[in-house]
Amino acid sequence: MYDFPLTGAQKRHLRGVGQQLQASLHLGKDGLTANFMAELQTALRHQELVKVRLHGVERDDRDALCEKLADEGRCVWVASVGHTALFYRQQPDADKRAVELPE
Repeated sequence: MYDFPLTGAQKRHLRGVGQQLQASLHLGKDGLTANFMAELQTALRHQELVKVRLHGVERDDRDALCEKLADEGRCVWVASVGHTALFYRQQPDADKRAVELPE
């Protein structure tokens, strides 16, 4: 699992930034496919903060699916509201970071 601890203030900041984002990935009826995971990796590499729309996922299954996405995608599950989840992975190169986190 990706171990990048975020403070409450950092999660709050990321949720605020995430409100302005459109969902860049849509998880459909096919579920977690290799293609979807490849797209998630690409999006995280370029954007750091990715909003995913979960179509056709039952309410009881959303948390488990988000945990699995975070684990397999090597990212942090920041938050989820309804059918939308927000994931973050910090760019290792400080010059290329798209999102600045508060301390």
